[in-house]
Amino acid sequence: MTLRPTEIDGVDAIILPPVRDLGDGFKVRRALPSHHRRMVGPFIFLDQMGPAAFDAGTGLDVRPHPHIGLSTLSFLVEGEIMHRDSLGSLQRIRPGEVNWMTAGRGIVHSERSPDDARDGSAKLLGLQTWVALPTHAEEIAPDFSHHKADDIPFAEDAGLRLTVIAGTLDGMTSPVKTYSDLIEAELLLAPGGRYRLTAEHVERAIYVVSGSVAVEGQTGAFAEGELVVFKPGAEIVLRGESAARVMLVGGEPFPEQRHIFWNFVSSSPERLEQAKADWKADRFDHVPGEHEFIPLPE
Repeated sequence: MTLRPTEIDGVDAIILPPVRDLGDGFKVRRALPSHHRRMVGPFIFLDQMGPAAFDAGTGLDVRPHPHIGLSTLSFLVEGEIMHRDSLGSLQRIRPGEVNWMTAGRGIVHSERSPDDARDGSAKLLGLQTWVALPTHAEEIAPDFSHHKADDIPFAEDAGLRLTVIAGTLDGMTSPVKTYSDLIEAELLLAPGGRYRLTAEHVERAIYVVSGSVAVEGQTGAFAEGELVVFKPGAEIVLRGESAARVMLVGGEPFPEQRHIFWNFVSSSPERLEQAKADWKADRFDHVPGEHEFIPLPE
């Protein structure tokens, strides 16, 4: 995890997360949490999945695993994933759609390439974020919702397209049910395209999926794979140095600390210990039709 020095007005930190190989050549880049920044608003986890190309007969196979105290948001740029969970949900995720799963007191899910997408032509590129739940919602009943791409609000202007995936931004509100102030949005910029990022949300960051962007009037650019954290209250105008795809995340930070272990998030360290014991003792509900599972890390 690298922290790049910056003297760009309005920028607090530029973080270059490492690439991790999860096996079979499938790589992720984990931008949150990091040694330099554990959260941005309620966001406690940000993974870029891929880009990956799978050989015939292979694909993504994330075995059933548990979560507590958070919501997961999966958003694909390319490829497909089949989501299954302990509520009985079975949902194919396609590019531009929003998969929103709220763990609350506990849920188990798997993420796999669909059987009909294992012919050797499948590719995958996407992002998964985890949103910590506020204390009043940490133990709510688990829930799952899926939203088609046509239901997600967007705006286009000269040189840009903004899609509000979750939360509210620039007068647009996503249909995704959230439990605290947050924003997740996709910004596409053409070379020279400009977007004014207001101080509507207290904490804000961008993750550069592809291309490069800069802050208007400042020297230096942000490259692919970098997480850029802005200072609260700063008015930022982003400019596409090339054609760029950027994910914007942020929101109101919580007053209490959040603790994280593996796939568990809580304001209480004791609750994490209970979740560990419950998974080891097989007390979580099962994903129907799935018999594999990921063991608790030791």
